[in-house]
Amino acid sequence: MIDPWQRICEKKVLDDEGRAAIVAQYGPRGKKALDAVDRGLVQKYRDFFVVTGSTGDHVVSEGVCTCPDFAFRQKPCYHIIAVRIAEATGGFEIVDRWYQETWKM
Repeated sequence: MIDPWQRICEKKVLDDEGRAAIVAQYGPRGKKALDAVDRGLVQKYRDFFVVTGSTGDHVVSEGVCTCPDFAFRQKPCYHIIAVRIAEATGGFEIVDRWYQETWKM
């Protein structure tokens, strides 16, 4: 099996083989992560990465996510996978403010 992270980090691009490797390793969560990156749903704030999901924004920091799936399983959810993909490929939007500031709005 191809290691998707090694391939993506080496090439800095998400090609068809890399996509297939993500799906092979993570199944439906991998598909959702790829969709989130493709749709531009990953944002990098000054303090956290944020992935917009179907139920709202989910904060991802140091391999931990605020979503219920991660809290229940303690394994990578699609938000964490999407952030890893986005970090490796540059596929995220930069938001030049602290995410914590949005809580006050």
